[in-house]
Amino acid sequence: MITVSNLSIQFGKRILFQDVNMNFTSGNCYGIIGANGAGKSTFIKMLSGEIDNTKGSVTMAPGERMSVLRQNHSEFNDYTVIATVLMGHVELWNVMNEKDAIYSKTDFTENDGIRASELEEQFAEMDGWNAESDAANLLSGLGIKEAFHQKLMSELEAKDKVKVLLAQALFGKPDNLLLDEPTNDLDLETVNWLESYLANFENTVLVVSHDRHFLDSICTHIVDIDFSRVQMFPGNYTFWYESSQLALRQQLTQNKKAEDRKKELLEFIARFSANASKSKQTTSRKKMIEKLNIEEIKPSTRKYPGIVFTPEREPGNNILEVKGLSKAINGTSLFKDVSFTMMKDDKIVFLSRDTRAMTALFEILKGHMEPDKGSFVWGQTILKAYLPLEYEELFDTDLNLIDWLGQFSNDTSEFYLRGFLGKMLFSGEEIYKKANVLSGGEKVRCMIARMMIRNANVMLLDTPTNHLDLESIQAFNNTLIKFKGNILMSSHDHEFIQTVCNRIIEIGPKGMIDKLMDYDDYISDSKLKEQRNNLYN
Repeated sequence: MITVSNLSIQFGKRILFQDVNMNFTSGNCYGIIGANGAGKSTFIKMLSGEIDNTKGSVTMAPGERMSVLRQNHSEFNDYTVIATVLMGHVELWNVMNEKDAIYSKTDFTENDGIRASELEEQFAEMDGWNAESDAANLLSGLGIKEAFHQKLMSELEAKDKVKVLLAQALFGKPDNLLLDEPTNDLDLETVNWLESYLANFENTVLVVSHDRHFLDSICTHIVDIDFSRVQMFPGNYTFWYESSQLALRQQLTQNKKAEDRKKELLEFIARFSANASKSKQTTSRKKMIEKLNIEEIKPSTRKYPGIVFTPEREPGNNILEVKGLSKAINGTSLFKDVSFTMMKDDKIVFLSRDTRAMTALFEILKGHMEPDKGSFVWGQTILKAYLPLEYEELFDTDLNLIDWLGQFSNDTSEFYLRGFLGKMLFSGEEIYKKANVLSGGEKVRCMIARMMIRNANVMLLDTPTNHLDLESIQAFNNTLIKFKGNILMSSHDHEFIQTVCNRIIEIGPKGMIDKLMDYDDYISDSKLKEQRNNLYN
């Protein structure tokens, strides 16, 4: 349990939040949300003691242990993978080291024997005899094979270091677990494993994430940081979002009777309670939602970008024909013999365990990279808009946002371009910001504005939710669901894939799988699991 009392923090004159009072209790998972810059990571760092608060206090119950997901991927480069995980339980790690140091002495004394006995008792109390096997099981669950457990962290790829640090945070089942963006750089299978693990975690979890499906799967509460306030709501992210949108619609309809508004809210709560997620928290979450005071349901003050894709014309019957595409990089095969015909209304997600495969495929289809073998033909009616994974070069310029966007438009009038930037939440003098000083999220919003100007009927999207906040992700998702053209995309966002795509193509060095089905059915199909493994092994 973590108790927060009168917590405040400010940097100079800027107050991030103040007078925060709340308890985080065992058996619950709290999703921390807020716009970029609202203070989500700062809040986590204050709870962990990494940074000092301006006012107030953070306390844990006596004897409880806190674990935090480390963000420095190079911090443990000189240690083995298994040792790095064991270091997640600091007290156990210290006991192990002191014990080993005593036993390695050549002049072992009586006092050493007494101390070793004390350490052995502590070691047993902390279940030390099972520590290495528990650490190994966590690593295996996260996709780190046993052959890597004794390697140095410096020998691992960046994506595997992330998994090891996650295992470190989970190791020893801490009483209080703080996770800041734990799904970043994880493949979809690992995210699914983590969802299952945390849904059955019996202690206190606080998590910052932009992954809505992840938040929906594990959260019993949402902690919203907004306009210097921190508020807690029962339920998962979708409940918070839908209830705040309902309250906003009611607020805009001022002439609606109070009785009608109350009835609508109560019906919403009852409906959501009945459809609560199928995790271990279902019963408690359902009870919390049923007990929710309807006065607590308030409109969000968040701003959602106005993403609108309007195709200049409908795509014809001939959209895209791909035959036998293969590509290898530095001798490593990314995909082989990829062939498919894109049909009208297809919204395809491409999957692969090697993220370079999807990027290479998109770059080939856009004409920026040559395949090793194979060919492809776009239909004559097709106008494409592309959101690549890498776009930093486009922003390496002193142009302001109006002039930057004008490079991609036939109409370069400020009035016209300001409209697109305004939809992407660039208002007032912000449109004169230099392109080379933008944050990651601002750059993606500019890239989306660039796509809107195209009036394309086919979208190519390589991991489109990278760097976006939840509000932008939600708006982007809603727009793509309604989009009348075709979509080819890759994504690590479960909800994005499930709600947008109707066709799945998984590509690997030994072939491909092509299925007309939704994502949830695809990943849960036991027969397909073997076929999927055969793409890579």
